[in-house]
Amino acid sequence: MSTAPQTRAPSGRRVSVRSAARRWVHLILGGALLMPYFLLTTTAIGVVFPGSDPLREPWWQFAAFGAALPLAALTALFPLARTLEATGARALCGVPRDQVVERPATSWAARRRTALWYTLHLLAGGIVSGMTLAAPPMAVVLILRPFIAALNDPRIGWPALTGWYGPLTGIGLLALVIGTAWAGGRLLARCAPTLLGPTPADRLAAAERRAADLAARNRIARELHDSVGHALSAVTLQAGAAGRVLDRDPQFVRQALTAIETAAREAVTELDTVLGLLREDDGPAADGDPARPLAPAPDLTALDGLLDRTRAAGTAVTATVDCAPQLLPPTVSREAYRIVQEGLNNALRHAAGAAVHLHLSHATEGLTITVENQLPAPAARPIPAAAHTTGPQWPGGGRGLAGIAERARLLGGRAASGPHDDRWRLAVVLPLNAAPDPKADRTAAPEPESVPGVDQ
Repeated sequence: MSTAPQTRAPSGRRVSVRSAARRWVHLILGGALLMPYFLLTTTAIGVVFPGSDPLREPWWQFAAFGAALPLAALTALFPLARTLEATGARALCGVPRDQVVERPATSWAARRRTALWYTLHLLAGGIVSGMTLAAPPMAVVLILRPFIAALNDPRIGWPALTGWYGPLTGIGLLALVIGTAWAGGRLLARCAPTLLGPTPADRLAAAERRAADLAARNRIARELHDSVGHALSAVTLQAGAAGRVLDRDPQFVRQALTAIETAAREAVTELDTVLGLLREDDGPAADGDPARPLAPAPDLTALDGLLDRTRAAGTAVTATVDCAPQLLPPTVSREAYRIVQEGLNNALRHAAGAAVHLHLSHATEGLTITVENQLPAPAARPIPAAAHTTGPQWPGGGRGLAGIAERARLLGGRAASGPHDDRWRLAVVLPLNAAPDPKADRTAAPEPESVPGVDQ
C-alpha cells in the first residue's frame, strides 16, 4: 500500500512536464508564425522612415512587433484560421476536443474571436520565443563566469557581477524564461474555450443538426414499427394457429404457410424501402455499385392487399372507403396507409380474433380514419380515464399509438384513441392541403387531441 504514492507521483510529474513542454512548443510556433508579419512591418518601417534601422535599434523593433499584431489579426479573419488554431490548441495546449470548434468559422462573431485568439497566440509566442532565443545563452555565460576566466574579459561587454552573483543571476534568468513560458501556456489554455469554442450560432447549428438527426431516427423507427411490425404480428398469429391444428387441419396449415410466405415477402420489400431512407442522400453504394432503385412506399392504393393479409391472420376486417385513394395527395395517402397498418396491427396484437371495422372518409376537415374493434374480455371492465389516450396496458405495448399521433401532427392533423362503449376506437384526421412540418417531429409524447367519437 505504501508504494502507491511513489508510483503515481513520478507519472503525474511526467504528465505535467510533458504538457508544459507541448505548450512551450505551441508558443514557439506562435513566434514562428509572427516572423513573416514582423519582417513585413520591419521593411515597411524602413521605407516610411528612411533614417531608421529596425534591425538594430530596439525601439524600432518593438514598433515593428506592435504593428505586426494587427496585420496578423486581419489574416485570422479567414474561416480556415479557426480550424488550424483549434487543432493546434487541442493537440498542444491540452484543450479538450469538446471545448473547441475545429470547423471553419461561418459567422463574423466566430471570426472576430479567432482573430483575437490568433493575436494573443502570436503575442505570447513572440515574447516567449524571443526570451527562449536570447536568455538561455546569456544565462549559461553568467553561470560559467566564475569557472572560466575568459568570460570575465571586459571587452566582452558583460556587466561586472563578482562572486556568485553571476551564477545566481543566470539561474534566475532561466527561471524567468520557464515561468513566462508556463504562464503563457496556461493563459492560452484558459482562453481557448472562450475564443475558439462554440459561439451561440454554433450551438444553435448543433442543436438544429441534432434535432434533424432525431427526426430522421424517429422517422425510421416509425416506418420499421408500422411496416415490419405488422408483418411480424401477422406471421406470429398465423404460425401459432397453424401449430395448434397441425395434425387436425392440414388444409388450414397450408393456407397459413402460404400467408406467412406472402407476409414475409411483403415485409422484405417494405424493409428494403425503409432502409432506403437511410441511403436516400448517399447516392451510389459504398462499394461503387450504383444504388438499386427503391420500391415505392405503399399508400392507400395498396389498401386491399393490406386488408387481405390481415384477414389471412384470422381477423375479420370490414372496410368502408368513402373516398378515392388515387386522388389523395401522395404524402397524405402514404401516411394514412401507415396509420391504418398500425391500427390493424394493434387489433391483431391486443384483440386477436375480434372483428375490426375500418372507415375512411373525405370530410370537411380532411381525410378521416377510424379503426374500431371489440374490446377483449380482460379490458371490458371500466378503464381509468388516464388510459383513454394511451390505450390499455396489455403486455407487449409499444410506441404504435405515439407514432400514429406523430404522423398526424407532421401533417397538421390530430389523433386520439381509447374505449368507446364496448369498443376500442382509433380516430385520426389528416388535412389534405397541409405540407409536412419537420419541426413537429419530436421525441416527447404527443399531447392528447380531441377527435369526434372518442372520449377524452
